[in-house]
Amino acid sequence: MIADILPSEVASAEAFNDGLEGPLYPEEAAQISRAVESRRREFTTARLCARRALARLGLPPVAVPPGPLGEPRWPAGVLGSITHSTNYRAAAVVRTADVLALGIDVEPDEPLPEDLLESIASPDECARLRELRRTAPQPVNWGRLLFSAKESVYKAWFPQGRRILDFFDADLTFTPEGTFRAHLLLTPLERELGLRADYSGRWLARGGLLLTSVVTLAPVRAPRAEVVGAPQGASNGAPRLGGYGAVR
Repeated sequence: MIADILPSEVASAEAFNDGLEGPLYPEEAAQISRAVESRRREFTTARLCARRALARLGLPPVAVPPGPLGEPRWPAGVLGSITHSTNYRAAAVVRTADVLALGIDVEPDEPLPEDLLESIASPDECARLRELRRTAPQPVNWGRLLFSAKESVYKAWFPQGRRILDFFDADLTFTPEGTFRAHLLLTPLERELGLRADYSGRWLARGGLLLTSVVTLAPVRAPRAEVVGAPQGASNGAPRLGGYGAVR
């Protein structure tokens, strides 16, 4: 399912139970040595999905241990994201030459308690969700979807920002057609450093799950061409058009 909201550059793997077989690397196993059995199964299946996704990029299996803040640590030259929910695990990976940001998330397709919604959504976002409930052609648990989308945005942001975001640091706008946009409220220093503040994403409701993804494709260089009057060897960089996730 997750592949349906990812561009072709991204490889993914998913599992709907914990039946995948394979060992953990020692540095992975050490992270869950004291975890309860359900967490051990969840963690193991997610790492096996990660290795399957890496194999689909033509890369060898490697350990994917958590970093200091729980973020997966990927091999050099790779961006990746892992998510899990009840009876579903998934991983997505891509070469850093192809994308600038990647994040995926999954949540159960269930209503979000109203008191929890107020803790993750601004008044403007709540107003937009009320309008979607009124006008969208099909019913969607918009509050839960907002939660998932903000998680995807955070995962996409973290490799560049290395800062834990508050839910109110991201302002999201959805369309009923399965897309969303996010604008981050960056600090003055982050703006000065030119960190990315705007992201595009896709969402999907299927099989009792809500899935979200954020992908920002890397620009591609136009082929070198000789132009009358142009300096010898001049070339241009062109944004990738028509692809999912390009920030405009």
